[in-house]
Amino acid sequence: MKSVISSRKTFAQRLCAAFLAADWTPEGLFDASIALLGHRREATQRDLAAEVFEASGTVYAPAPRRLTVILRQARSFEELFSACNDKIAKAPPLPMPARMTPLATFAELPLPQLATAGDLARWLDLSPRRLDWFADIAGRNTEAQTEALNHYCWHWLPRRNGLPRLIEAPKPTLKRLQRRILREILDLVPCHPAAEGFRKGRSCHNHAQRHAGEDLVIAADLRDFFLRVPLARVHGLFRSLGYPWDVARLLTGICSSNLPQDAFDDLAKAQLPTWRNRGRQLAPHLPQGAPTSPSLANLCCWRLDLRLAGLARSFDANYSRYADDLAFSGGADLTQAVAPYLRCLAKIVREEGHGLNHAKTRVMGRGGRQRLTGLVVNDHINLPRETFDGLKATLFNCARFGPESQNRENHPAFRAQLDGRVTWVESVNPGRGAKLRRLFERIEWGSGQDRSGAAQFL
Repeated sequence: MKSVISSRKTFAQRLCAAFLAADWTPEGLFDASIALLGHRREATQRDLAAEVFEASGTVYAPAPRRLTVILRQARSFEELFSACNDKIAKAPPLPMPARMTPLATFAELPLPQLATAGDLARWLDLSPRRLDWFADIAGRNTEAQTEALNHYCWHWLPRRNGLPRLIEAPKPTLKRLQRRILREILDLVPCHPAAEGFRKGRSCHNHAQRHAGEDLVIAADLRDFFLRVPLARVHGLFRSLGYPWDVARLLTGICSSNLPQDAFDDLAKAQLPTWRNRGRQLAPHLPQGAPTSPSLANLCCWRLDLRLAGLARSFDANYSRYADDLAFSGGADLTQAVAPYLRCLAKIVREEGHGLNHAKTRVMGRGGRQRLTGLVVNDHINLPRETFDGLKATLFNCARFGPESQNRENHPAFRAQLDGRVTWVESVNPGRGAKLRRLFERIEWGSGQDRSGAAQFL
């Protein structure tokens, strides 16, 4: 009995290796089966290929272990084993494939060709052992006895309302690896057109501009955005780009993190995340703070964006997403169906593994202020008046009393911070930005003397 079970296992493993080396289509799997077993029971081989492809549930080959299980559970497997086992009983094992097999959508992308773990190690200028250490597939990093052995530095960022936000910053070497993956792989992959955040040439201005001048604007917020992106989708993304299963697993490991238990020790009981979020943080997840996380989250939200864009079209509305901020806008069709629209929105978000922060959902008509990502969009994008007035007052006081008087939080790069805020205003409203720029240029940095003449430059 034991030898029969072993034979079935071996038979499935040989078929698995042949299927993994083939194009992941029913016809490709059938051709691989014929090449391995010959033309015996061709109809059965075709049935097996179709059954395995359907059971995999993906457009790329599953993990070798899962594929072996699928094969052994297939209805056609037993018949094929009985008829063809002698064909491979004495044949040497087939090696696992070592080639890129991207989906047709991504076949023309100039991605680095990383067919093996050794290729990936050389591309990242690492030894195989250090590659395994940084990928940390086994999760040993959480058991490190000293902080020096951890791959991330983490801290809790206080929020005005709600629980503190976890920031996980990769250490320099890991950040270098992640940046290379971002620049040479992820940046080449197109996002859904509705995604406006974390993309070159796109910004919160583009996100807001899509909804300017509409009768109704709906803003919604995704809760715990990075934490809720399943790593199975991250792995699936790398697989769809053509990377073999083990290479995709290592790339996913480099781009993910899991928090050690003692990371919660410094939090008061009232500050602790929910038990569900603590579970997500202790398990491997996309870390907020890694260079690769925003791009991976964008790409893994393709189906969410696709479905929400379709929902918007059915109501003759617009849709865009800036990171975890969702925005919809439209005319009469949307205005007359807000309640059913919000129910459909919540259902789609839930089915895609995310959740809405219902406290931040806003329905804004033209009679009030319509605001998205800090910009007013009633007629055209503009700054809120209080934002402009607050920055103008800060610059005025800096020019009059010296910048030290306004740097109440002892920001180490206060000048650069103010310069960036003025530049942002210039990009939204050039006229107002020019006024602030003239005032900024009157500030004498490094001196605290009174400059009462600053008012003439407003």
